[in-house]
Amino acid sequence: MHKPPRLESLAALRERQFALLFWSQGISLLGNQIVPVALAFAVLDLTGSASDLGLVLAARLVPTIVFLLTGGVWADRLSRRTLMMCTNLSQLASQGLLGFLLVSGEARIWEVVALQVVQGAATAFARPALGGLTAEIVAAERRQQANALMWGAAGVAAAAGPALAGVFVATIGTGWAILGDAASFAVAAILLIPMRLPALSPAPRTGFFRELGQGWREVISRRWVWAGTANGAIAALVWLSSFSVLGPLVAKRSLGGSSAWALILVAFGVGAILGNVVALHIRLRRPLFVAFALTTSCSLSLFLLGVAAPAPFIAVTELYSGAAVAIVGVLWQTTLQEQIPPASYGRVAAYNQMGGMVLRPLGLVIAAPLAQLVGVSATLIGAGVITAANSALLLLVPEIREMRSGRPDPHESASASDVSTPAAPSAPRA
Repeated sequence: MHKPPRLESLAALRERQFALLFWSQGISLLGNQIVPVALAFAVLDLTGSASDLGLVLAARLVPTIVFLLTGGVWADRLSRRTLMMCTNLSQLASQGLLGFLLVSGEARIWEVVALQVVQGAATAFARPALGGLTAEIVAAERRQQANALMWGAAGVAAAAGPALAGVFVATIGTGWAILGDAASFAVAAILLIPMRLPALSPAPRTGFFRELGQGWREVISRRWVWAGTANGAIAALVWLSSFSVLGPLVAKRSLGGSSAWALILVAFGVGAILGNVVALHIRLRRPLFVAFALTTSCSLSLFLLGVAAPAPFIAVTELYSGAAVAIVGVLWQTTLQEQIPPASYGRVAAYNQMGGMVLRPLGLVIAAPLAQLVGVSATLIGAGVITAANSALLLLVPEIREMRSGRPDPHESASASDVSTPAAPSAPRA
């Protein structure tokens, strides 16, 4: 009987090294998505305090932001596979200890906070290493596929993890759910053991701050990189924060409550999965221009929330936003892998990722007071205007408009290579 051919869109999984990385990441991401639900109920069971829950969540987020640039430097100094194995093992230890404390009934809130600090710091070292490791092990023509598969795994984990967490918390308890997350890190580390990487010249060390400065010069020497990073920072400050804080409030007051908000969030998740499917199959001549053109319409949800439109209408716009964000993420990461010298990729990625995170806590803090001052509707509509303008302005950057897939940036000056880290190999990844 004739077997149908494998989908070419999954060709990256036929590369053994990437398959090991994909399943390692997918399993650890699924375990991580169990944590927010399990941790929330664990803290509420311990103290019943929403303030304590906020402290625990901040203890996970803040170290990621603080140590992200450090993680970028070490992602360029060490084997990225080794670095990711070390982060998996540290997360295994922190979550395993937390799970044991919860199961035994001995956990105290300061211990939960301290262990989440370890978890957040480990995440800061893993994030910059992941994209660089993907580029090391995947053939150039399959990198977009590989990135789409990675983003798709994250989307599936985000959808399935909370559901699994709800089942675990209701049946075996929060402590065992956290232990399940710890086990996922053990499996993730084991899967990386047989991975074999191409030989690269060791990077000479010139001092932490000098290397960090070299990474910064790599960013500012490429207008499309720092413009895209600034775009992400403004989006986190304005779009994500106003949506996250004021969206549930509008849903409760005007849209029918938690079921309406759940519909909107599920629509975004479904859209993200669909966007990754699209990213698996498309090959664009001008990837960044198309990607950021898509984001100009992502503010529609804010406008509709601002006028308290029916929840199904908002859900449709969130379906679109989820797809657009997924496509942007895949195309942006693929372009970084094509254009940034391998020896400095970790630092550039760290600066870029920090841009997407550092202002969000501020946005979460100021969204509600601003809404009290000028009104919820005005705040959401204003955020929509800023979000749309933020994306539209990015399309004015020549490098964004003219960047071609798989080709060197035509606007990159000679000075960009002059400031590259001395560790850069003679032939950058194509």
